[in-house]
Formats: sequence, structure tokens, C-alpha cells
Amino acid sequence: MTSVFPLWLPIVVSAVLVFVVSALIHMATPWHRGEYPKLPREDEFMDAVRPLGIPPGDFMVPRAASAAAMKDPAFADRLRRGPVMILTVLPNGPISMVRSLSGWFAYALVVGAFTAYLASHVLPFAASDTVVFEFVSVAAFVGYSLALWQMSIWYRRDLVTTVKTTVDGLVYALVTAGAFAWLWPH
Repeated sequence: MTSVFPLWLPIVVSAVLVFVVSALIHMATPWHRGEYPKLPREDEFMDAVRPLGIPPGDFMVPRAASAAAMKDPAFADRLRRGPVMILTVLPNGPISMVRSLSGWFAYALVVGAFTAYLASHVLPFAASDTVVFEFVSVAAFVGYSLALWQMSIWYRRDLVTTVKTTVDGLVYALVTAGAFAWLWPH
């Protein structure tokens, strides 16, 4: 067992590298273009819902008040007539990337920290680079990718988007594993 403290450098370095690689994937490649297409008749939709004053948050439409209400023929009719949506409403105004990018970097640090915690309990102080790389890549992949599938399973997120973000997670895991193997204490 290795102490987690000596792993602070691979945690930080892997987070920085994942942040940079993520920026390259999203800004320098067409990999994620087209994942969120424009809503048909967007202006009409916005004009129709604007007066409703929907606050920021996540919503399901239509939404039954209870399990019993889901059996009501009127609710079944609402589902049949549609639209059936899961809707995320953001605050009005410009979208600040600062909050999202800060949160993403913090998330990369958290994945690195949990990966370091697991690795420190499994791998010896003088583990080989290959062993460190193999273990850390799996642990980091779990942190970056596996929970993404819940959105496709439960909320019908486009499967192509989930596969692409899973591939991204694999890239981030390999970058994390490379940083840990390089900086693992010997």
C-alpha cells in the first residue's frame, strides 16, 4: 500500500492533461459537432414557452403526480398526444464557460484523487509503469465513462452521443494512466 500524499503530482498533472486534451477534442475536431441539433421551428418554440416563465431546472413533460396517476387514461392520452420531453432550462443570458470549465477541471481532479486513492491501496510503492498504467486506466475509465450510460438507458439520450463521450472517457483515462505511470513514486 502506498500513501495517497505522494500522488498529489500525478493527480494534478493528469487533471491538467485531461483538461487540455478535452479542449482539443471539443474545439479542434469535428467529433462532437451536431450532437445537439437545432430544434425545428426554434423561434416559434421559444416564443411559445417564453411567457410561461419556466425557471432554470430539469423537467419531465408530461409528468404524472404519482404512480397511480400514470395509470389514468387522461395521462396516457397526454403521453400519446405529446410532445414527451425531458427538458433542461438554463438561466437566460449569455452562457458563461468559466463555470463549466472550472467544474470540469474540478471533476478531473476528483477523478484523479479517487483513482489515486484506489491505486494507493492496491499498488505497491515500486509498482512497474505497466502495472500502474493498467490499473489506473481502468479506475479512471470508470470515473469518466460508466455513469454516462444511465442517461441513454433511462432518459433516451442519443446513443451516438453516449458512445462518443465514452470514447472521450477512454482517452481521458489513458491520459490519466500515462501521467500516473510517469509520476508514480519509485
